[in-house]
Amino acid sequence: MSVKLRLQRHGRKGKPFYWIVAADGRDKRDGRYLEKIGIYSPIENPARIELDVDQAVKWLQNGAQPSDTVRRILSYKGALLKNHLAGGVRKGALTEEQAEEKFNAWLEEKEAKIAAKSENLTKAQEEAKAKALAEEKRIADEKQAELEAEQKAAEEAEAAAKAEAEAAKAEAEAAKEEE
Repeated sequence: MSVKLRLQRHGRKGKPFYWIVAADGRDKRDGRYLEKIGIYSPIENPARIELDVDQAVKWLQNGAQPSDTVRRILSYKGALLKNHLAGGVRKGALTEEQAEEKFNAWLEEKEAKIAAKSENLTKAQEEAKAKALAEEKRIADEKQAELEAEQKAAEEAEAAAKAEAEAAKAEAEAAKEEE
C-alpha cells in the first residue's frame, strides 16, 4: 500500500478549502483517508494553512509521498525542514537540541515574513481606500463647482432678463409719456 499525502476538496462550488490527508494512493481523491493532518484554505489572503507538523513528519518518515501542492505546503510550514533535521539527528550529525533550535529559528523568521506580508496587505488596502475617498471627494467638489456655476449663470441670466424687462417697461412708459 503506497501512502500519499494529498489534498481532499471540501466546500461549495467556487469556495474550496482542502483537508491535507494521508491516504492510500489507490483511493479516490475525496474518498477514504487514513489520517487528517491539516487544513488549507486558498481563498483567504494570505492563504490559511493549519498543519500538524509532527504528524506530517511522522508520515514522511514512514514513506508517504506528498503530492506537488502538499509538498509546497509542507515546505512552507517547515515540515520538510523538520524531517530533514530529524534525518540529521538519526545519522548523528546534529543533536536533538540543535535541530530544535534550528527549526525554531527558521519558524520565527518565517512568521516574521508572514506578519510583514499581512501588514503590507493591510497597508495597501488602507491606501487604496484613502485614494478612492480622495478621488470621490474630488469628483464631488467638481460637481458642486459645476452646480454653483450653473446657479450663478441662471441667476445672471434671470437678472439680465429682469433688467431687459424693466428697460423695455421703462421704454414703453417713456413712449407713452411722449404721446
